[in-house]
Amino acid sequence: MDGLPPGYRPNFGVCLINSDNQVFVASRLNVPGAWQMPQGAIEDDEEPKLAAIKKLREETGVVSAEIIAEVPNWLTYDFPPAVKAKVNRLWGGEWHGQAQKWFLMRLTKDNDSEINLANGEADTEFAEWKWASPEEVIEQAVDYKRPQYEEVMKTFEPYLSESGISAKCKSTKW
Repeated sequence: MDGLPPGYRPNFGVCLINSDNQVFVASRLNVPGAWQMPQGAIEDDEEPKLAAIKKLREETGVVSAEIIAEVPNWLTYDFPPAVKAKVNRLWGGEWHGQAQKWFLMRLTKDNDSEINLANGEADTEFAEWKWASPEEVIEQAVDYKRPQYEEVMKTFEPYLSESGISAKCKSTKW
């Protein structure tokens, strides 16, 4: 993987948008209140784009989406000490943080019918999901990911515009 910074786990991120240019975010089961865009590990023999498409389907059920842009370089974030200790035990490595290739994807079906967080393709990671403005995505991210999310939104800004539509949460709790 060209340009991957040493000491960072290879990962991808997906900024999935709908026809209103709102961004898909989901709340993690294991970190209540932590909203994030889909992301995941890239295996040694995997292309980042293919990993992003596959994992988006596994985590969200979405198959009707197309890649419309890509952040040209790897973006990194460092784990806070407590997170670093936990993930390095789980992943069996000594990672400073994650290096991510980010893709902007747009739904090609104009509805939410494919989104299914418990579709059985992978262990369920998220409790609920919603569409949010880019500003809300940044505000609701965990602190250590916020600078990276700002960079992602800045890079994809030409593709995003204010729609004036507030976030629509898809939760059985609300």
